[in-house]
Amino acid sequence: MLGISLIHWLVILSVLISAAGAFAYIRDTLAGKTKPNRVSWSMWALSPLISTAAALSAGAAGWPTLRVFIAGLLPLLIFFASFVNKRSYWKMGVFDLSCGAFSLLAVILWAAIASPQLAILCAIIGDIFASFPTLIKTWKYPDTETGAMFFASLLSVLLVLPSIPVWNIANAAFQVHLLIMSSLLLFAVYRKLIQRRFHFSK
Repeated sequence: MLGISLIHWLVILSVLISAAGAFAYIRDTLAGKTKPNRVSWSMWALSPLISTAAALSAGAAGWPTLRVFIAGLLPLLIFFASFVNKRSYWKMGVFDLSCGAFSLLAVILWAAIASPQLAILCAIIGDIFASFPTLIKTWKYPDTETGAMFFASLLSVLLVLPSIPVWNIANAAFQVHLLIMSSLLLFAVYRKLIQRRFHFSK
């Protein structure tokens, strides 16, 4: 297709891989096999969707905005899917809700701060707090998660890395954070399998 560069194709491929992982996760959620933590998935949806609205209002370019929108839409669909099947419900405790509150606070600060660098750091902090409930749940109960989702997330980020023009906080910080978090979640899902494979003791 004329007018579409290699970088754009990488973004398209990244989006398709993310969507494939999310649909596998939604399928397992609807079947009751996967039990999403609603704090994590709701907060993972909130920041990108707010960012999309802000970007569109500021007249941002379509390609980067599309990637951000998809990053919010897919978690939102997973969040909604968790309400369809009662067997997919994961009971949340004080820790989960506290992480959600801190994540929401970080998102509010992110939206209010004028400095782009500080705003990005607040967004990362918010995402870390949002990730804690799922990371800890997955570490304890890996069977409640779908590893394909986090593998797709990891691969999606790797494909986007070549499109980063300058490696600084504004361009690369959040992508590096996603790379680390996706790797941790993927390891948490498969760590027991890895331990059995290599005869590691608990």
